[in-house]
Amino acid sequence: MTLNIAQEVVSLQQLTIVELRHKYIEVFGEACRSRHKQWLIKRIAWRIQANAQGGLSERARKRATELANDADLRLTAPKTVVKKRTTIQTDDRLPQPGNDLTRNYKGESIVVKVLDDGFEYNHLKYKSLSAVAKAITGKHWNGYHFFGINNGRSQ
Repeated sequence: MTLNIAQEVVSLQQLTIVELRHKYIEVFGEACRSRHKQWLIKRIAWRIQANAQGGLSERARKRATELANDADLRLTAPKTVVKKRTTIQTDDRLPQPGNDLTRNYKGESIVVKVLDDGFEYNHLKYKSLSAVAKAITGKHWNGYHFFGINNGRSQ
């Protein structure tokens, strides 16, 4: 019996996801958790073609087995790295929360309040001084440089 693979693929396009999952079980002999229609169609079409025309050659199977055996397999799960959440107060150059940083910029007095977990400018909260400086100027600035903070004191 000659199988027309192109017609099979066209017929797969007409199936619903539930029908494709049943077809997957039929051709692979096991269930699939995927609900991605195009992926199911590609996998089923590949399997139908492999069954009709033969899968990998014996030489290719042996080479794949060799490559798999040579691979460094992880036997344990990777260690999870827990990063400490740092607050802005780890930097000694900043004043204590509640204090204000001021700067004159283009004739306007800029006042930024130092918070426990960021900065407040124009009733908006920012995570860094650089973000505040960008909001003010529209350009990337080093926040410490913009506000003249150097060695623990404002200039």
